[in-house]
Amino acid sequence: MARPQCCANPPTLNPAGGEGRVVDDGFGGIAAYVAGSTESKAAVILISDIFGFEAPNLRKIADKVASSGYLVVVPDFLHGEPYSHENADRPFPAWIKDHAPEKEFEEAKRIIATLKEQGASSIGAAGYCWGAKLVTELAKANEIQAAAMSHPSFVSVDDIKETKCPIAILGAETDFMSPPELVKQFEQILSDSGIPHFVKIYPGVSHGWTVRYNSDDASAVKWAEQATVDMTSWFNENLK
Repeated sequence: MARPQCCANPPTLNPAGGEGRVVDDGFGGIAAYVAGSTESKAAVILISDIFGFEAPNLRKIADKVASSGYLVVVPDFLHGEPYSHENADRPFPAWIKDHAPEKEFEEAKRIIATLKEQGASSIGAAGYCWGAKLVTELAKANEIQAAAMSHPSFVSVDDIKETKCPIAILGAETDFMSPPELVKQFEQILSDSGIPHFVKIYPGVSHGWTVRYNSDDASAVKWAEQATVDMTSWFNENLK
């Protein structure tokens, strides 16, 4: 069961937002927001939280990562049904039953296959909250060359034990889903296994801070931007 932090500060979705473009079925038959050049040999898949691929801050991150030379794809893994507090007919327990992140593994594999067909030679994936679990599934199956996850939800110690590629874990100081003690446990597991990793706990922030921050809060904006810088640097080290 997700705790309130997963659902806090929902964004105002904007299907037309961002500097990139939306394709209806160009990546494995699933709609996606795409930023960057299709000529890039390095691609990054960004996997949203429960509010989906139309979240403005997520698209800003996609545009920022793309500016570093990546083709960035933000798939609509929620298939047009992001979680909504206002939909009384779809309370969270019912919604998450239909949208367990593990269910999207095969679709993610098709997107990776499409990127390879289009010329990508290295592919990374980054997940936020809900999306972090799907990233671990890809990392466990050796489907990607580098992984990153921010304030993960539903990610277990066993997931980290089975990770096969370099991984960055960006945690929050206040997080009920992945508290600092758990993130540090993840770090120890990765150290013991020898998997290249980057683990950082950001001070003064809560679960969801990278994509659901208050743009009027200078400190919140600073740490969200720093997380994107750190994630991009991680991909620069492991994809290029």
